[in-house]
Amino acid sequence: MPVLPPPAPGVKAQPPSPPAPPDRSRRWTTVAAVGAAALVTGIAGVLIGVAVGNSETNSDRPPADTAAGANGGELLPVRAVVDAVGPSIVTISSDVQLGRAVGTGVIVSADGELLTNAHVVDGATTIHVRLAGETEPIDATVVASDRGNDLALLRIDRTGLRPVTFAPTSDVSLGEEVLAIGFALDLDGDPTVTLGIVSALDRTIITDEGALDGLIQTDAAISSGNSGGPLVDAHGRIVGINTAVARSDATTAASNVGFAISSDEVHGVLDALRATKDGKARDEGFLGVSLDDRTDGGQGALITDVTADSPAGDAGIEDGDIVVAIDTAAIDGAAGVIAAIRDHSPGDHIQITVVRGGTEKTFDVTLTYRDGD
Repeated sequence: MPVLPPPAPGVKAQPPSPPAPPDRSRRWTTVAAVGAAALVTGIAGVLIGVAVGNSETNSDRPPADTAAGANGGELLPVRAVVDAVGPSIVTISSDVQLGRAVGTGVIVSADGELLTNAHVVDGATTIHVRLAGETEPIDATVVASDRGNDLALLRIDRTGLRPVTFAPTSDVSLGEEVLAIGFALDLDGDPTVTLGIVSALDRTIITDEGALDGLIQTDAAISSGNSGGPLVDAHGRIVGINTAVARSDATTAASNVGFAISSDEVHGVLDALRATKDGKARDEGFLGVSLDDRTDGGQGALITDVTADSPAGDAGIEDGDIVVAIDTAAIDGAAGVIAAIRDHSPGDHIQITVVRGGTEKTFDVTLTYRDGD
């Protein structure tokens, strides 16, 4: 059965299928925070694609302790990487409706800015942060949160911090060894470190808030509590923010499939969060279509309905069209359309390429606000 996308900016989901049995897990599960009752919540992610703070590279470090790479190749200096990144990783504890949620965050400025997943702090009444090597928590406030991208910018009253260094996504290669670091399962002591490889690049998945794109897939073990923590390369640079895992259900088997928001995707969101004045993310564009994945084995997303007087309808897009590209990006499925529209604002002009009756057609579309203003 095709996966039906949930409502997202400018995209209406089809009516849901009958609910699954209560014990059936979702295929895509956010890594989320973990609490006293194994609390797991929402999804999203974001941050900087340029180097910030410590730019020390692997070649500058002593060998330290090493561990064999996951793909049997060059040794990864795990201890050296952890020592370099560790001071920039924090524990985040949030008081939420169902109790206490714990996640991970990274320091992004020396004067107290922190980045984490939005679902770690969503709905929190109080937020506490504990820095590496310290025992006492510090009160934190949410500067801005973008639930659609699952990233939140926090601030603490502290200076002289060590920010992380982000690597451009173009530096990330398939098969490259990476570490996932975070407070998995809220276990006592230092953060958990797991080793894996980059399994795939530029993944897109459906989430409760719409869709996430530009994701890095990894087989490094990621658990609840890793939310908002870093995926790190062998040079100690952050290549992504861990946010979701795939889990088995009644019809799908999954293992060692985790996702991190890539540094390039994070970069744009971080800039937007810093520019936010009221704590809310920017408005997202509205297209006005309902979507489904194709079931004939082809690529693209099937348009099942076009809202009257919407940008899509005004441009000439019709029911039954198959979206194969938005601007220069190819579309593999419904999640790709949702993510592409979410990344645009009202007033943005985009080109949508569809296949209709075996012929490609391209439409110029101007996105609007969801309410049509």
